Amino acid sequence: MTNNKTVLAWLEEMKAMTQPDKVIWIDGSEEQLEALRKEAVETGEMIKLNQEKLPGCYYHRTAENDVARVESRTFICTPTKEEAGPINNWMMPDEMYAKLKKLYTGSMKGRTMYVIPYSMGPIGSPFSKIGIELSDSIYVVLNMAIMTRVGQKVLDTLGDNPDFVKCLHAKKDVDPEERYIVQFPQDSTIWSINSAYGGNVLLGKKCFALRIASYLGMKEGWMAEHMLILGLENPKGEVKYICAAFPSACGKTNLAMLIPPEYLKKKGYKVWTVGDDIAWLRIGPDGRLYAINPEAGFFGVAPGTSEKTNYNALQATKKNTIFTNVAINNADNTVWWEGLDKNPPEDATDWLGNKVNGKEVTANGGKLAHPNSRFTAPAINCPCISSEFENPLGVPVSAIVFGGRRAKCAPLVYQSRDWTHGTFVGATMASETTAAAAGAVGVVRRDPMAMKPFVGYNMADYWGHWLEMGEKLGDKAPKIFHVNWFRKDDEGNFMWPGFGDNMRVLLWILDRCEGKVGAEETAIGYVPKVEDIDVEGLDVSKETLKDLLAVDKVHWIEDIEDPETGIRKYFAQFGDRLPKAMQNELDKLEANLKK
Repeated sequence: MTNNKTVLAWLEEMKAMTQPDKVIWIDGSEEQLEALRKEAVETGEMIKLNQEKLPGCYYHRTAENDVARVESRTFICTPTKEEAGPINNWMMPDEMYAKLKKLYTGSMKGRTMYVIPYSMGPIGSPFSKIGIELSDSIYVVLNMAIMTRVGQKVLDTLGDNPDFVKCLHAKKDVDPEERYIVQFPQDSTIWSINSAYGGNVLLGKKCFALRIASYLGMKEGWMAEHMLILGLENPKGEVKYICAAFPSACGKTNLAMLIPPEYLKKKGYKVWTVGDDIAWLRIGPDGRLYAINPEAGFFGVAPGTSEKTNYNALQATKKNTIFTNVAINNADNTVWWEGLDKNPPEDATDWLGNKVNGKEVTANGGKLAHPNSRFTAPAINCPCISSEFENPLGVPVSAIVFGGRRAKCAPLVYQSRDWTHGTFVGATMASETTAAAAGAVGVVRRDPMAMKPFVGYNMADYWGHWLEMGEKLGDKAPKIFHVNWFRKDDEGNFMWPGFGDNMRVLLWILDRCEGKVGAEETAIGYVPKVEDIDVEGLDVSKETLKDLLAVDKVHWIEDIEDPETGIRKYFAQFGDRLPKAMQNELDKLEANLKK
C-alpha cells in the first residue's frame, strides 16, 4: 500500500506495543468495506437493518458506560501547562506516554489492527491534511469510511511525505476509569484507549479536525473552527457563504440544513449546505477568507431529528448510514428515536438491547434511544448539499456568525464594529442552561467560539491567532455578527419563531455585508433598524421586533460583572496571556454601557 518510511516505522512501533494477531490495510474499496460489514454482522458487532426501507444501513450498540465524549478524560499534552491553557486538562507528554504505553501493551492480542489512511478535506486539496488511524474496531473503520476520504488514494497523495497525523485507538476493556482521549499537538499524535464510542474513537473528527488542526492552523496561518458552512442563494442565482458557531443545543445542524420559509421559497431563495460542524479557513490568493468542510459525512444526534425539525438531515440517513444507540422497531427492522414521530414501536429493542413495548416505555417517561444516540450519514445523501462541497479551493466567506441561547441579554442579531470587536464577541459567547423556575434565567456557560472543549492549545493564544488573521485579512475580512434565536418575553415565551424563519435574519446579515442597509449604533455594536428585518407573513409585530432588538444595559453589565460567570472573571483566568486587544474591548464595552 505504501513505501513511506515514516509510516512503516511508526506502524512497526505501534504493532510491537499493541501486539495484534493480524494487520489489515484499508484500501477504501467497496469490496473490502462490504466484507467488513459482513464480518461485523456475523460477530454481532453490527446489525443489518431492513435493506428495502434503509438500503446499506446498519445498527451498532456501544457499552452502557461509553455513550458520549468525556471531557474529563480528554487531555492536551504540551511541554508546559501554559501552552495548554487553563481550560484544558493537561499532563506532561512524557508522563502521559508512559502511562498510556502500559495500557496499550498487548491491548490488541487476539484482535485485528486496521490501518486506515484518511484525508480531512478533498484528497489533494491545498486545505487538506492526512491522518492514519490504527484501530482494532470494524465499527471505526466503517464510520471513518463515511466521515472521511479513506484508502489507497490517500497514501498515493501522501507519497514519501513524513507529515501526517498519527492516530492510535484501542478498545481494550472499555473501562471508563482507564479511558483516555489524548492529543499531543507538538507530535501531531492522538491516542485513544478504552472507548468504542464515535466522538472518542473516530479520531478524524474533533480530535484531529479541531484540537490538532487548531494548533496546526496557529502554526501555519489558517483556522480550524467549530462552524457550519452554508450558502444562501438569492432569486438572481447568486450564492453567498456564511460560517456560524454555536454551542450545543442552539440549533446548529438545523441552521446548516435550513429550509427557507414558504414566503422566501416562492421568491426563489435557496439554502445549500457545505458543512454542518467543522470549517477549515484559509486566506485565498485574492486575499479573501475561504472555507472547506474537512469531513465527508454527518455525525448527527438522532433524538429530535424529524421531518418537521430537520427534513434534510433525516433524508441523509435513508441509505448507507450507521445508527448508534437508537432503538430498533422489530416489526420491520428499522430504527426509531424520541422526536422521530409520535408512534413509538410496540415491538421494540431499546438502545440497551432489551425487548420492550415501546409505547408503554415512552408513556411512562422512559427512553428507547439514548439521548446522545447518533447517525453517521454520507454528506452526499443530503438533499441540500452544495455543489461546492468537493471544491478543493473552498468557498469565499462573506460573514461569520456567533450565537448562543440567552433569554434576555443578547438581541436577535447585532454586528460587531470590526474584526477585533468581532473576535471579542466570539470570545465572550455564552449559553444559558434551562432553569427550574419558569422564566428564570439559567446558568451562564461561557463557550468561546463554541471551541471550549476543542481548542488544542491555550485559548488566550487562540484569540491572539484570530487577531493576527484579522490583520492579514484587512479590509477583506468577513463581517462578524452575533445572533440569539432564544430571546424570551416577561412571561417566559420565545419571541422569535426560529427554524426556517432564521433565514430572514441571515438575509439582513448579507445585506449588511453588501452595504445595502444601514443600522443603529448601540453600546454593543450595530443593531438592525426595525423596518430592515422582513417579517412579512409572521406573527411578529413591529413592537415585538423592537423588543427583540433592544439592548438591555442592566443585563449586559451583569454579564460582565457577575462574580461567578461574568466576562471579567472568565478573562482573568488567562492572566498575562490574554491579548491586550481583548481587555481593551471589554473596557470599551463597559464604558459604552455606563454612558
